[in-house]
Amino acid sequence: MSDAFQALSRRVLPLAVAVGFALVATPALARGPDGIADVAEKVIDAVVNISTSQTVDAKNNDGDKGDERGNNRRGANPQLPPDSPFSEFFDEFFKNRRGGPDSRGGAPRKVNSLGSGFIIETDGTVVTNNHVIADADEINVILNDGTKIKAEVIGKDKKSDLAVLKFTPPPEKKITAVKFGNSENLRLGEWVIAIGNPFSLGGTVTAGIVSARNRDINSGPYDNYIQTDASINRGNSGGPLFNLDGEVIGVNTAIISPSGGSIGIGFAVPSKTVMAVVDQLRQFKEVRRGWLGVRIQQVTDEIAESLSIKPARGALIAGVDDKGPAKPAGIEPGDVVVRFDGKDIKEMKDLPRAVADSPVGKAVDVVIIRKGKEETKKVTLGRLDDGEKAVEASAKTTNPVEADKPVTQKALGLDLAGLSKDLRTRYKIKDSVKGVIVTGVDSGSDAAEKRLSAGDVIVEVAQEAVTNAADVKKRIEQLKKDGKKSVLLLVSNGSGELRFVALAVK
Repeated sequence: MSDAFQALSRRVLPLAVAVGFALVATPALARGPDGIADVAEKVIDAVVNISTSQTVDAKNNDGDKGDERGNNRRGANPQLPPDSPFSEFFDEFFKNRRGGPDSRGGAPRKVNSLGSGFIIETDGTVVTNNHVIADADEINVILNDGTKIKAEVIGKDKKSDLAVLKFTPPPEKKITAVKFGNSENLRLGEWVIAIGNPFSLGGTVTAGIVSARNRDINSGPYDNYIQTDASINRGNSGGPLFNLDGEVIGVNTAIISPSGGSIGIGFAVPSKTVMAVVDQLRQFKEVRRGWLGVRIQQVTDEIAESLSIKPARGALIAGVDDKGPAKPAGIEPGDVVVRFDGKDIKEMKDLPRAVADSPVGKAVDVVIIRKGKEETKKVTLGRLDDGEKAVEASAKTTNPVEADKPVTQKALGLDLAGLSKDLRTRYKIKDSVKGVIVTGVDSGSDAAEKRLSAGDVIVEVAQEAVTNAADVKKRIEQLKKDGKKSVLLLVSNGSGELRFVALAVK
């Protein structure tokens, strides 16, 4: 018996003895359903490794770091105990794979990246994450039997972090493909299986449950992730998440981990989103999303109270683009969208998803609440990319250090003044912006907490336009008499960008 094996045995056997009785006594279902092995055997040949290479300037090299979303950039080493008998083996393996310790010369060099993907058609169509193949000079698909085949990008989408690749299968190879399932039918606690290429080890199967659905991790405008505790590590990116019917119900994309390894919090793009994006990438080589032409805010409890909306719901329209589809349809700032094309809008993030999923040019019904009453507007959607190009956000103006402030009125912790030519010049306020300017904010006030600052312009109070400081004070006093607990302000910056702010009335 080797010294290494004896050392390993000393560490493992005591644990086996300690838990041996529990393992025998534990019911089989506690270890997961028996179908996991059958599913893995059926689908594993459809799961591929994605190998990419990119030529980089050595001066930009930042060492061997893993992508925070799961991609194994240049192959991060597995973290083993210092006295592990396998440490020497892994050190040698990963040193050789990176080209040795002397590979970081001053000349440009090739950097390798490894991720995962899966075949959806026997013609060699593969789905993976965009970040797995981003900026790659060369892409190769590695089949489960080790066959390496060059692939090309059919299309990719940064917003959903998805990409479609294509390779030409060798005539002698039998290609296995998998089908998509319905992620909308997933239940919390349902068993799922992740297969991929963690730490470049290839063909790794892990199982867990659906921990949560509709997770927003602030990675993009359409976050709607499946959360799972199935082990997902660096290199699993782009790999499939299966249900027990062997259907793909998600694409493993991101993890939360302070160490870079799995701590049981992984995220997958749901198949409902993936199928729509993949169809467009295959058809158009790009994704064509609907565009409404509005800026939106969350409807907080304070804002809902100000607008007489119970319960708080929907997406508050903070601004309407002059060239967007919403403008001619009659949608205005202050409207709250509660239903879009038959879909309930329960919170702000529901609206971008619903709009993006709608075909360009489609006429849809948009149900809004305006001054406490529901109205329906008919909107013909534009195309998102065209809208983004037409209305690229101008750089926000940084307010200068406050000079002498001509205060005329004080309300809600704000110093207010009429918009004079001098104040427009001082705070760089466009001529098109109308209202009452904020020249100072009391520290510790609700206004300061809501990040109002000198140079902001109050355009409306409780959805009524104001032109001078006296108007603001009069409207606030009336709201106090009406028993309102908060007042809704429509606020503009110097460039004309609008947002709503609800301040407590005291």
